[in-house]
Amino acid sequence: MPLTIGTAGHIDHGKTTLVEALTGKNTDRLPQEQERGISIDLGYAPLELPDGRRVSVVDVPGHERFVRTMVAGATGIDAFLLVIDANEGARPQTHEHVQILRLLGVERGVVALTKADLVDEETLELAQAEAEELVPGATVVAVSARTGAGLDELRAAIAEVAEERVRDHAPARLYVDRVFTLRGIGTVATGTLWSGSVGEGDTLRAEPRGREVRVRSVQVHDTPVERAAAGQRVAVSLPGVERSELRRGDVLVAPGAYRPSYRLDIALDELLEIPARVQVHHGTATVVARVARVGARWAQLRLAEPVVAARGDRVVLRAATTVGGGRVLDPAPPRHASAERMAAVERGEALVHAPVRASELRRIGVDVEGEWAYAQEWLDELRAELERALDAADPLDPGVPVPSEPWADEIVPRLGLERRGAKLYRPGATAQLGEREQAARELEAQLGREPIKVDDAALARFLEEQNRLVRLPDGHAVSRAAYDEAVGMLTDRISLAEFRDLLGVGRKAAQLYLERFDSDGITRRVGDVRVLRRKR
Repeated sequence: MPLTIGTAGHIDHGKTTLVEALTGKNTDRLPQEQERGISIDLGYAPLELPDGRRVSVVDVPGHERFVRTMVAGATGIDAFLLVIDANEGARPQTHEHVQILRLLGVERGVVALTKADLVDEETLELAQAEAEELVPGATVVAVSARTGAGLDELRAAIAEVAEERVRDHAPARLYVDRVFTLRGIGTVATGTLWSGSVGEGDTLRAEPRGREVRVRSVQVHDTPVERAAAGQRVAVSLPGVERSELRRGDVLVAPGAYRPSYRLDIALDELLEIPARVQVHHGTATVVARVARVGARWAQLRLAEPVVAARGDRVVLRAATTVGGGRVLDPAPPRHASAERMAAVERGEALVHAPVRASELRRIGVDVEGEWAYAQEWLDELRAELERALDAADPLDPGVPVPSEPWADEIVPRLGLERRGAKLYRPGATAQLGEREQAARELEAQLGREPIKVDDAALARFLEEQNRLVRLPDGHAVSRAAYDEAVGMLTDRISLAEFRDLLGVGRKAAQLYLERFDSDGITRRVGDVRVLRRKR
């Protein structure tokens, strides 16, 4: 069943011990966790419910220093398991975790009063009353992980609240909470799948870096599956991706479905005194942001790093502690934060800034032309962004990559730039040596029959286009005259040793020439000799 339960509660109240008693799995996998006896990172385990359903459990740390980790674990869960020590009662992190769950919109859950075998009946009654007041409507179950008392009742209570949240049919979105490497498999990323599905062979984009990745295999709790569904804990193996290229906070998404943004417009859930700078928790990411309040109910978050969000997502705002949260109104708004605009979006009006597929708007009754709808202001921002990139481009290749977005074919022609293959240029722009003129002369002065190593690949490519040198493999180059002379020495069939002696260079140099002849279609290799493909 695609459903995930997340623990919550103060440090040392027995979350991990309880999860192990329920599932048989110790979620403290790190040596330092086992040595210190506290959870530091997120842990995961499958839980069998009395009715035969199998759900995922995310175990979070309870220490105040790891609240950001707790939020990452609570993101995307369907229900909570709040753990309170029956003797100590609710403590500071208990209250903050409850607040975070509320801000994330996680309303269903169960409260477990742990270590119930160590307190008298009166203390247990007081703890139960406090828990019922803290989380109105939640079932409260007294348990002992040591003796097993109450565990069956707790499983039954979890089964009662284990109902999937209504999920839309949005494209795949998986927020990464852990990355590791397995021998023979490679890099593996795990997370809770927020929407869509992920299966073997799928192509995804790792945002915000924009890297395309391929899914080799998918597992749900160490069990291979053909396709994972929204709400499940998922592990995907990603061939060709280095572990250092992914981190907690990144997101794997369907290509073209979501766009990283440095701004979020949100409707505030709580009208608190929010400071001008906060940490924004969204998905599994934590990003510093400036807060621009807009009236009493809205704010624009201006982020230090981009995030990938969608309308309706929840965010948590923290400073020294949790100070508030909100619901995303616009995941890619314009720079100007307007109360009128936010009010219109909250009313459900289809205001568009960044590109949205026209079909999505037509589905809700908005008639638009073309394949994509977007604001002129967004187009101006994109044009300005590309102009800045062109200003910083290498004069030897004064272009920038065409945006790798599904809207590129429709929108790029409206930018006033020339598209040449996979790059965009200012109209009429040509390669120029500029400040490299002296370096070019010095390089040409060194060129001859003996290949030399050229570290400036862009300069070598430019000079070759100007017919001023010939590039050989491995970053080497020779003069054009030397290359033409070497071509003239070829016979119909010639070995490496014969060519080396004719040219009067070393074996490695001769090999570089012959490889270039092969790539130019002058020769082809047959065993240990080269055979001419065409007449000179």
